[in-house]
Amino acid sequence: MRGPSPVDVSAASCGIHVHFDKFSEPSGEDAQVDDSNIGNFFLETNLHPGSKMNLHLATPTNGAVFFPRQVAESIPFSSKNLPEILNRFSLKEKSAEAEIIKNQIEGCEEPAMEGEARYCATSLESLIDFGTSKLGRNVNVLTNEVKSGNQEYEFGVGMKKIADKSVVCHQLNYPYAVFYCHTFTKTRTYMIPLVGADGSKAKAMAACHSDTSAWHPKHVAFKVLNVKPGTVPICHFLHNNAMVWIPK
Repeated sequence: MRGPSPVDVSAASCGIHVHFDKFSEPSGEDAQVDDSNIGNFFLETNLHPGSKMNLHLATPTNGAVFFPRQVAESIPFSSKNLPEILNRFSLKEKSAEAEIIKNQIEGCEEPAMEGEARYCATSLESLIDFGTSKLGRNVNVLTNEVKSGNQEYEFGVGMKKIADKSVVCHQLNYPYAVFYCHTFTKTRTYMIPLVGADGSKAKAMAACHSDTSAWHPKHVAFKVLNVKPGTVPICHFLHNNAMVWIPK
């Protein structure tokens, strides 16, 4: 019986068009100063019909696809292996794309905050394993129902809390599909009907964190909302590149 054939995971052999979005989900220290998130934070006391916010719910469009687990696990995903990773995808060390890859991997390697569990899934199988390990196998996976863009939205009637425990996974800006997944204690997830200034209707998910005492003291949310860490529940809308896993 023959063993498995060697798998060529170069960009050319896998048909990957290595393209990076101008938008990238911030991580680590970058999240503290990223302007694309500023309009997405609000206080839980404003979670009621009639509230209005300018929302920026960007969606990546790089077309990245998942590799099978066997292939994904054969590719290094570590900052110490950065030269090999860049070589795999024919990227120059000092290029803008190389810097994006470096930043995304380093974000995945940062230690979790208190009350947080995090994992970067490099295959669909590993993403499912993480989600079900936290919530069990009987789950729903939800995404926003809203077009990309930046406009004012009014909170509509019919908002509801959909979970007290969830796993949120954000797609990273990477040559193939990699998702940064995490779950927090003391976090509620809501589905909020929205009506845009242009009359369009949408639904978007928001996470509300009861305890922000472990957040970086310079987190942009504290500046935007003029509050201090650990004092009040803080909510934020999720970008369109996110999927939310909740128990059924």
